[in-house]
Amino acid sequence: MVASGLTQACFDPRFSDKIPHVTEARAAAARGEDTASNAARDLRGLSLDELEETVVAAGERAYRARQIAHWLYRRNVDSIDAMHDLPAALRTFLNHRFTLPPPLVATVRRSSDGTRKLLVRLADGQAIETVVIPAGNRITLCLSSQVGCAMRCAFCATARMGLHRNLSTGEIVSQIVAARGELGADEILTNYVFMGMGEPLANYPRLSQALKLMTAPWGMGISPRRITVSTVGLPPTMARLLAETSVNLAVSLHATTEELRDRLAPINERYPLGQLLEACSRLPLRRRSRVTFEYVMLAGVNDSPADAVRLVKLLAPVRAKVNLICFNPFAGSGFHASSRSALEAFQAILHRGNLTATIRESRGRDIAAACGQLYAEPHPETLSQ
Repeated sequence: MVASGLTQACFDPRFSDKIPHVTEARAAAARGEDTASNAARDLRGLSLDELEETVVAAGERAYRARQIAHWLYRRNVDSIDAMHDLPAALRTFLNHRFTLPPPLVATVRRSSDGTRKLLVRLADGQAIETVVIPAGNRITLCLSSQVGCAMRCAFCATARMGLHRNLSTGEIVSQIVAARGELGADEILTNYVFMGMGEPLANYPRLSQALKLMTAPWGMGISPRRITVSTVGLPPTMARLLAETSVNLAVSLHATTEELRDRLAPINERYPLGQLLEACSRLPLRRRSRVTFEYVMLAGVNDSPADAVRLVKLLAPVRAKVNLICFNPFAGSGFHASSRSALEAFQAILHRGNLTATIRESRGRDIAAACGQLYAEPHPETLSQ
């Protein structure tokens, strides 16, 4: 039943084109797509402009949009009815046209080093993993962008899943809401990395919108310098990301020859190593910014002194720094982690070549939350809840 105080605009068909989920549904229909999923759009994924269009269509003043954004992105509410300073008629209007699904954390696994892996169950029964990583005075959130991944990297457990689907903007942002709910009273997220499940740039429209919500003053207000997007290497979208945002970019390299990268990261067959690095040298980087190149150290595969020397030469034309990553084994991977001595010898060669190179210490390995381990094991709890 509609609240009696609701304005006529709420149900006047002349206003339907001003409501974001209606226009999106019509655009999808024009493309021949199924519009059922657009019937009730996630309120958490709307931009400020879309929120303003919505409240105006409801007969309210545009300033109400910022009130809604404050509840969504600062107060982390999971119910439209909890937005108690909105008129009851507006809340009814929103409830009729949008959803605000709470991020359902099916399980939280805690590592001995303080890392927490959250298994977040989505509305359609799918599940993703996001990881809270404390280190010194930092608490980093590792975010997923897809359910599974299509990139088929040989050393990554998520690749074994294949790609199930992209995450929506609301589902991406909801991971932050879920993580905030698991923090202690004296904890606050300081950094955000898109290094979880999926290839972020393969879901660029939703990623881009999520980054806007995260960094906007009316949204979460997170500094873009505290956000890093990691990609296996999609040059056209890498350039677009840096042109349209001020976030940091990390490129998963992992090999110094075309043949080895074909094996470790099959995307190399589409964007060969030489083409990728040439594109990196032309990226529109901010002043004093560099591209971070991630390099998973695999014993007897890519960790020799010769590999290190080649890496120095390959990265010479690029404003670069290198993050050496300890491989985290999982069942059936067929790879082994490089020894500490091999790691440090490799790093030393990079340093002598005037490359900044750090070793990323493994975190959360005992709960399969470390780099490359996400979704390495079955999750029956997602089926029973």
